[in-house]
Amino acid sequence: MTVSRTARWLNVAFLGVGALVGATCTRTVAREDHRTESSPAAPVGPLFAASPAFAQAASAGSGATLADIAARAVPSVVNLSATRRVDAADQRKQLMRDPMLREFFGQRGMPDLPRDRETRSLGSGVVVGDGVVLTSAHVVEKADQVEISLKDGREVDGTVVGADAQSDLAVVRLKEKVSGLAPLPLGDSAAMRAGDVVLAIGDPFGVGQTVTMGIVSATGRSSMGIVDYEDFIQTDAAINPGNSGGALVNTKGELIGINTAILSGTGGSMGIGFAIPSAMASPIMKSLLAKGRVTRGFLGVAIQDLDRDLAEGLGLHAHDGILVADVGDASPAEKAGLARGDVIRSMNGHKLDAASRFRNDVAATAPGTEVTLEVVRDGVPRTVKVRLETLKEKEDAAKVQPGNSGPAATGTDDNRGGAEHHDAAARNDLTTGLAVADLGTQLRRRLNVPSGVRGVVVTDVAPQSAADRLGLRPGDVLMELDRHPVTSPDDLRRQARAAAARTRLVALIFRQGSSVYLATHE
Repeated sequence: MTVSRTARWLNVAFLGVGALVGATCTRTVAREDHRTESSPAAPVGPLFAASPAFAQAASAGSGATLADIAARAVPSVVNLSATRRVDAADQRKQLMRDPMLREFFGQRGMPDLPRDRETRSLGSGVVVGDGVVLTSAHVVEKADQVEISLKDGREVDGTVVGADAQSDLAVVRLKEKVSGLAPLPLGDSAAMRAGDVVLAIGDPFGVGQTVTMGIVSATGRSSMGIVDYEDFIQTDAAINPGNSGGALVNTKGELIGINTAILSGTGGSMGIGFAIPSAMASPIMKSLLAKGRVTRGFLGVAIQDLDRDLAEGLGLHAHDGILVADVGDASPAEKAGLARGDVIRSMNGHKLDAASRFRNDVAATAPGTEVTLEVVRDGVPRTVKVRLETLKEKEDAAKVQPGNSGPAATGTDDNRGGAEHHDAAARNDLTTGLAVADLGTQLRRRLNVPSGVRGVVVTDVAPQSAADRLGLRPGDVLMELDRHPVTSPDDLRRQARAAAARTRLVALIFRQGSSVYLATHE
C-alpha cells in the first residue's frame, strides 16, 4: 500500500445484508482515506495459496487439512435473520432530520407513510456456549424478532440478551434446547501474528454457509472510525455482506475473531477485512450474559501517541509512552494528581505503546479497580495510583486525540534561496503566515470554548507557513507555545520570536472539545 496526498473516498462496510421491501442493501459508513492502493503485480506461475501442500502445511502439524478444520467449525456458525418494525412516526422523525427534506416538506406536510414498515437484516453468528450465540450488534440492532438457521436446516427463534454498539458485539440466546449444537472453542487471539493462516466462516449474501481462507494481515488495528473501541485483526480472507458476526478461525479450529467490517469502495471484499479479537469479545460477552450491558472503567483524560517529533519538541528522552493532553475536571485522573503534559509509561506494569490500546485497557477494567500508572513529569519518574470510576453514557474512558497533523517538510522549496531555506528561524517563524485574535466572549460562544480555556483564536493560516507546518487551523485556540501559556496576540508574537530558532515547535491547542499537542515535522 502506498501513501498518497490525494484524497480517496472508501467505505467501511458493516457486513450485514439488509432487506427492505424486497430490496437488499449493505450498511456502510463513508470515510475519507488519504491512502491509495498500488495495483497488484500479475501472478507468475501457480498460485501459492492454491497449492495442496500449503493447505496441508497450514494444519500446524496436527495432520488435519484445512478441509478437516472447516468441517469441524462450520456447524457452529449460524445464520441470523433479524426483523423489526418501524412505524410512521419513527420514519417521519428520521426523514425530518434531513434539513433539505425538512425545508421541502415544511409548508406541505409530510406525505403519508405506511404505519407498519418491516425491515430485515441478515448476518451470521457463532455458537459459543449452551444455546448462546455471539454476533455483531448491528445485525440485531433494535430487533423485534430473531430467527436462527442452523447448518442442518433447522430454524430456531432467539432473543437478544444484550448488545454493545461501542464494540459492535451482541449476544443472542436460543429460545429452546437444540441437540447436536457444538460450541466453537475460543482461541488466544493475542497469539496471532501477521502471516498466520485463518478461515472466515459465515453466510455472505445469504447464499448459505461459506468458508474462505486467508492470512492475518495485521493485528491491533485501531483508529479506523468503525466503532468506539477497536483492536481489530485485519485479514485478507474474503468476507462479504452477510459475514457480520461470523467466525474467524485459526488452524486449530478455534474462534479467534468475530468478523465485523470491511474496507471497500464497492461494498464487496477487497482483501481488507476486520474482526474483533476473541480477547476483547470474551469479557464483553460475559458482561452481556451477566448484566445485559457492558460496564467500562473511566479515567477521564485525553491522550495521544508520543511520536518522535513530540518527544523531541517536549524535551523528552524516551519516545515510548502515552502523552496526556488534557485532564477532565473532577475525574479520577485529576483526583489522583495526573496533569497535562504527563507521559504515562505503563499501566499495572505493562508498557504502553499506543494510545488506542491504553484506552481499550482502561475501558476493559472494572470500575472501582485501582490501577498503577508509571508516569514521567518534567523528566522525573513517579508512580500514580488511580481508582477508576464507571464510564457514563457519552463519556470516553480515555479520549484518544489524533495527534500532529502538520504537513511533513519536503526538504526542498523552489521559492526560497539556499541560505534562507536552511535558516531554522525563517522556517519556524510563527510571526508570519499566522493571524490570531483575542478569545473574547463572542468568539468563545461561537466556537463553544469552555470558560477555563485561555489563549488566542487562530483566524487564518497561510499555506506553506510555519503555522501550516505545525498543523494549526482556523478556529483552533492556541493555548501554549513551547510549554509557555499564550495570553494575547502580542504575547504570542514575543514567544514566537523567541521560539523561531528551535528545531521543532510544539503547541498546545484546543480543538473540537479537547486539548491536543502539535509538533512540527523535520
